[in-house]
Amino acid sequence: MTRPPLVDTFRRTISYLRVSVTDRCDFRCVYCMSEAMEFLPKRDLLTLEELDRLCSAFIELGITKLRITGGEPLVRRNIMQFFNAMGHHVESGALKELTVTTNGSQLERFAGDLYAAGVRRINVSLDTLDEDKFKAITRWGRFAQVMRGIDAAQAAGLKVKINTVALKGVNEDELFALAEFCAARGMDQTWIEVMPMGDLGNENRLDQYWSLDDLRATLAQEYTLTDLPDSTGGPAHYVRVGETGQRIGFITPLSHKFCESCNRVRVTCTGEIYTCLGQEGHLDLRGPLRSSESNEPLERAIRKAILLKPEGHDFDYSRGTVGGQISRHMNHTGG
Repeated sequence: MTRPPLVDTFRRTISYLRVSVTDRCDFRCVYCMSEAMEFLPKRDLLTLEELDRLCSAFIELGITKLRITGGEPLVRRNIMQFFNAMGHHVESGALKELTVTTNGSQLERFAGDLYAAGVRRINVSLDTLDEDKFKAITRWGRFAQVMRGIDAAQAAGLKVKINTVALKGVNEDELFALAEFCAARGMDQTWIEVMPMGDLGNENRLDQYWSLDDLRATLAQEYTLTDLPDSTGGPAHYVRVGETGQRIGFITPLSHKFCESCNRVRVTCTGEIYTCLGQEGHLDLRGPLRSSESNEPLERAIRKAILLKPEGHDFDYSRGTVGGQISRHMNHTGG
């Protein structure tokens, strides 16, 4: 018997699940977490078997796209066990796409295994091509390691998209260099506006904010940009660059909200479901998951959460202040 799809009170069908498998990361990016980050006790995390069961339940309820995030998902021990389990849903046709967002540090080790598990497309976070700036942004990251990871991913047959957070005064001067880097390697790129999440000490979100309206206008001074109807199931709006043929995307949670078409929810590594990245509201799925061998309590909890999905987020920099500040760090919810 086919189960009813997941539809919220605003008639949006939820078909996209982003699952964080760990809050840990081998980088400490300035817009994501503090340098002296305190991570969750491992006992609080869902086991790999529980993650398998939870994601499989979502897939039975109509989720067709699954993105694995973190922290850095590939630092979790035995993570390929979970990817291989999800790959069975790709093989059956129930899951149309299994993807990963990664900092690239572990791709040299895992690219081939990811492809074998059914992953065909990955997002790699890369905000600069300058090694010194890379070290400053990531604090702990190694630029050469990420470059080798991108090489390994492409060699394994994975389609790589570069995600770049627009940081005013940091990577403005690399706008064209990053575009040319991606074009030369046949990679799409998506720019993302920095979001007000987490207490990061001295990091000032308002000072970092670079509107993608301004970024696109600068691109258009050198390139011919044609709007595209393309969608990868996420919030990005894409253009085609006439001179290079590449696609460049823009994710604009601040300058242009896209909430009316939101088809996604997020589950943390502890089993909390957040139906909006820009709201604090969440429900626990770990309890129902562990309360019964049957998935009925879990399904009821999922459906309850979907009905509580808000119309939109409250992120706002328009008044010269940081509005809609979210207390949790990005690595808690998942990138």
